[in-house]
Amino acid sequence: MSLRRRRVAMVLRLATVVAVLAGIVLTALGPATVTGLLPYFTIQSNVAVGLFAGYAAWRAWRARAEPPSALKGAVTLYITITGVVYHLVLANPASPFAMTQPERALGEALGNQFLHTVVPLLAIADWALFDQRGRLRVRHAAWWLAFPLAYLGFALVRGLVVHRYPYPFIDAGQLGYAGVSVSAVLFAVAFWVLGLLFVGVDRGLSRRVPARPADTPAVAVPAPRPAPDDTPAETPAGQR
Repeated sequence: MSLRRRRVAMVLRLATVVAVLAGIVLTALGPATVTGLLPYFTIQSNVAVGLFAGYAAWRAWRARAEPPSALKGAVTLYITITGVVYHLVLANPASPFAMTQPERALGEALGNQFLHTVVPLLAIADWALFDQRGRLRVRHAAWWLAFPLAYLGFALVRGLVVHRYPYPFIDAGQLGYAGVSVSAVLFAVAFWVLGLLFVGVDRGLSRRVPARPADTPAVAVPAPRPAPDDTPAETPAGQR
């Protein structure tokens, strides 16, 4: 990565870190507390993106190779899920799982937009512009489901203890475990397809812009030196 691209990457990643912090702090200024926010997938995915963006910014500053593409793809997928589910499912009045959107003060409303809109867009831009192309495989889309499935287990176990669930589509009290199972399968398939979309875009971009591996330094190849002329010089006729 050139010096100019590294600088742009650092600025974008630092902006992502600031957006994550601003989103969490502004949201916590409302009725919710930081500990009350932690059980939400939104907060967990934003924290993951913030930590990853800070780490990636440090690597760019040190002129080191980009982080592993599979890890970056996972983090980007999770924050994309946060944005897509919020806008299409939770905040969409036409959705069967729409949540009533409360009246928010300006700071809390800004924090909500940072977490659900700004940070996902920044993360996707980082992935599209600076990730090493051609390294994702179809199997990664399945591996990336590990965290959402683990989160589902966490939310259900926590719900047994506190009798509250963070999202209506995993509310076992309202849907029952059979209903939650149906929701989980549908969302898992949707997330898998979204992961496959990331892999497909990565492959498409790799065909258009072949990328040099990050760990391979650019080495200038010296021009070949001319071979010495082994042909004996012609002897003047007078010296034979």
